[in-house]
Amino acid sequence: MADEVWKLGVQGLLEAYQRGATDPLEVIGCLLDRIHKINPKINAIVTLHEEAVLKEATAKKEAISKGGPLGPLHGIPVLIKDNIFTKGIRTTFGSKLYKDFVPSEDAVLVERLKAAGAIVMGKTNLPEFGLIPVTDNALFGPTSNPWDLARVSGGSSGGSAAAVASFLAPAAIGNDGGGSIRIPASLCGVVGLKPQFGRIPMYPRLPGWETMAHEGPITRSVEDACLLMDVLAGPDERDRFTIQGPGFRFMDALEGGVSGMRIAYTQSLGYTVVDQEIAQITKKAAFRLKEKGATVEEAQLGLANLETDIMAKVLSDTLAAMEGVWAKWEPVMYPLYKTFLPMGNMITALDVARIQFHREDLWEKLRRLFEDYDLLLCPTTAVSAFPRAELGPIGPETIDGEAVGPFAWIGFTYPFNFTGQPAASIPCGLTNEGLPVGLQVVGRRFDERSVLSACHCLESIFSLKTSTPKGLQAGVVVK
Repeated sequence: MADEVWKLGVQGLLEAYQRGATDPLEVIGCLLDRIHKINPKINAIVTLHEEAVLKEATAKKEAISKGGPLGPLHGIPVLIKDNIFTKGIRTTFGSKLYKDFVPSEDAVLVERLKAAGAIVMGKTNLPEFGLIPVTDNALFGPTSNPWDLARVSGGSSGGSAAAVASFLAPAAIGNDGGGSIRIPASLCGVVGLKPQFGRIPMYPRLPGWETMAHEGPITRSVEDACLLMDVLAGPDERDRFTIQGPGFRFMDALEGGVSGMRIAYTQSLGYTVVDQEIAQITKKAAFRLKEKGATVEEAQLGLANLETDIMAKVLSDTLAAMEGVWAKWEPVMYPLYKTFLPMGNMITALDVARIQFHREDLWEKLRRLFEDYDLLLCPTTAVSAFPRAELGPIGPETIDGEAVGPFAWIGFTYPFNFTGQPAASIPCGLTNEGLPVGLQVVGRRFDERSVLSACHCLESIFSLKTSTPKGLQAGVVVK
C-alpha cells in the first residue's frame, strides 16, 4: 500500500491505521517523497520540518502498536499556513521581515491538532501578511496552481490549497479575512471552510483584521473538514472574540442532508460581475440540490459594493500594525505593496467609522434574506484561475467583457467576513479549459452544520474529491 497512501484523506488514513494496512511512518515517508518531487514546481510548502516529522511519525507508529488510547487525529499529517504560530518551527508571514522568526508557543489550533495526535509537517506559502488574493511574496516567490502550473493558486491560503490539491498532505489549515480560504479552495478544486467567526480561537496573532479573520480547514472531502472541525472548534479565553462550542458534532452534518431546506441561489450579490461559464456551472450545481429534497430558488440580493471598505480595512490595519517597523519593512517588502499601501495614509477616521455603518446595513439585508432561506449559494469566485505574471496581476482586467477593478473577481467572498457567517467553497465542476469551479455555500450565523450538510450532498453529486489535477500525473509534475 506504500505507493498509494498519498491518495488517502484524513478518514481514509484513520481507517487504514485501524486495519493495520499502513502506519504513520510509512505515510510520512511516502508524502515526503512526493513533496520532494512535486513541491519544487508547485512551491506550496515553504518550511518542511523533515527530521522532527520522521521522529514523531516513528513515535506515532509505536503508540499504535502498543494499543494504547489514541487521539482522534492520531498520525494524521497536517500542513499549517505560514502566518499561524508554530512552536519551534519558522513562521515568516511570507515576509523578509520575519524570515528568521521562530515562535516560542503554538497557536491554539496547533495545540489542539497536536493534542489530537496530528503531525505538523511544515508551513505553507502565502502573500506577504496575507494582504492580497494571489500567493506570491519576496521571500519565497509564487505558488502555482496544480491544475495548470502557469496559473495562480489564489490566496491568501494559496499554499495550503495547492498542497492539498497536489496530494502533498491530506489536510491543511488556512485563514480567511476576505475569502482567503474559499478563494484558493475554489481555484484549486478542494474543500475550504470559513467557520463562524470566533469558532476557532486565534491566539497568538499579529495585530490587524481583528473582526474579520477566521481560521479553518482545507481538505479534499467534506468528511475530512468535519473531522478537523470537531478537534479545532471551541472556546479559549486567550481570544477575546471566542464563542461557545457549537452544540453539535460537525461529523453529524454528514447525516443531515438538505431535505426540506429552502435554498437561494444568486449569480450577483447586486454588484458582482461573473464569467458566464462560471455562472452556468454554479447555477446548475445549486439546482441539483432539488434532487436531495431541497427547494432551490433564484434570488436577487441588491447588496451594496463594499470593495472600498475591504480595501480601507486592509490598508488602515496594515499601516497601523506596521508603523513601528515601517522603515525596516519598506526596503524588503513585496514590491507590488509599495504601489498601494501608501494610499492608506489618505484614509480618515470618518472612513473607518463608515465601514462599521456599512457592515450594519449589510447585516440587515442578509438577516432578512435568511428569515426566508436556510442557505445562500453563489459562485465562490467570478473567474477560474488566471495566468500568473511577475508582480501581478492581482486579478483579471475584464470579466464577462466588462472592465473591472483588480478585486472584482473576489466580490462574492468578503461580504461574509463583514458579517461573520459560516461559508464554504465546494468543487462543483470544471471549465472547458479543465479548471476547477467552486460553489460557495453560506449559512445562517452559527450554522456550519447546514453549510456542511449541503456541501456533503453536493460532493455526492460532483465527485471531484479524488480527482488528480491535470498538472500532475503519477506523482510527477507535467511541465
